[in-house]
Amino acid sequence: MTSSDEIFSLRRLALPAFGPSLMFGLCEGTILPVLALSARALGASLAEAGFIVALVGLGSFLANIPAAWLASRFGERRAMIGASVCSLLALVVCLVAPAVWLFGLGVLMVGLSRAVFLLARQSFLVEAAPPGVRARAMAMLGGVHRIGMFIGPFLGAAAIHGLGLSGAYWAALVVTLAMGALSALVPDLEPVGAPADAPSPAAPTTLQLLRDHRPVLLTLGVASALVSAIRACRQVVIPLWASHIGLDAATTSLIYGLMGAVDMLLFYPAGRVMDQRGRRAVTIPSLLIMGTSLLVMPLTGGFASLLAASMLLGVGNGIGAGIVLTIGADASPVQGRTQFLGLWRVITDIGGGGGPLLLSGLTALITLAGGIVVTGGLGFVSAWMFWRWLPRKQAAARSRSATP
Repeated sequence: MTSSDEIFSLRRLALPAFGPSLMFGLCEGTILPVLALSARALGASLAEAGFIVALVGLGSFLANIPAAWLASRFGERRAMIGASVCSLLALVVCLVAPAVWLFGLGVLMVGLSRAVFLLARQSFLVEAAPPGVRARAMAMLGGVHRIGMFIGPFLGAAAIHGLGLSGAYWAALVVTLAMGALSALVPDLEPVGAPADAPSPAAPTTLQLLRDHRPVLLTLGVASALVSAIRACRQVVIPLWASHIGLDAATTSLIYGLMGAVDMLLFYPAGRVMDQRGRRAVTIPSLLIMGTSLLVMPLTGGFASLLAASMLLGVGNGIGAGIVLTIGADASPVQGRTQFLGLWRVITDIGGGGGPLLLSGLTALITLAGGIVVTGGLGFVSAWMFWRWLPRKQAAARSRSATP
């Protein structure tokens, strides 16, 4: 693919794919920091407030398979519009909820809409992006969502300053309205290379896909779940270790913010390398760097050393932007692709939800340092799995359904 073709293709996808994804990340980043505070204001205990926050991930996990059916049945564009409507209703529920249980229902609805929206965007991009820029498209999809998540807390803080705690939900509601309007106005894109009058064969069932693609799900799928586990743990590890070595909240936030900034700067170069040099060129170094940074983190004892380890972790995660999405897209079959991606998200969400639980359990059984070291070890295990089963030469010009 020439440079001009690449620019044209990515510009063609910018508004319909990346614009709504940026807004959805902005919406999530606006409300996630205040969910626990809102639950506490309604009388929830600390444990109940933690459970309320976890409902976002739980709702996303439960909705992955139904989201795949919705996107397959009604199309990605309509599914995305429906997710926007569900998000609006969820935010209204959060705003008016007089009791913890009703507020929790609104948070769960946010998770449900999250699954539908993210799956619809990924499925849309797999069909719409030319194979030569697939990794860049997936990296940008994840990258713009990260940018939204990074900016969201600042938007929420500004709204809270003027309107109180409810301001964060009002700001998110306005963003979601804009996201829904953009989703409704943008026309569907035809899949690349698909004839306009091509017949649509019957899609295989989820059970058929699970049976037919079990080897790839048990190898590359599990390796991707470990990636999700490490990424989820990194959000917990830095605040916990900073507190352990006596750093205050402001210093911890600074370290976390700088790590996030490095993370955001690397997503496009990572996608470009994956397209030009293959998936292994980015995936394995990313996991080795993240694993190493977590192994050395228990050796840090102050601001400078923890910042260095955290920045290294940010580099590793940044160059791995889009790897889970891209590998899932590469492994997906032409028939039943959306359902397969739903299964893929179930597996990776198990990793994302199980990682912090594993860290918590290891911390209770041994020490926090031991839990961090074991988590870092998962990076090396995942790197080995990708080295073992990820194809050396990626068939970027076509979608694959072959098992490893």
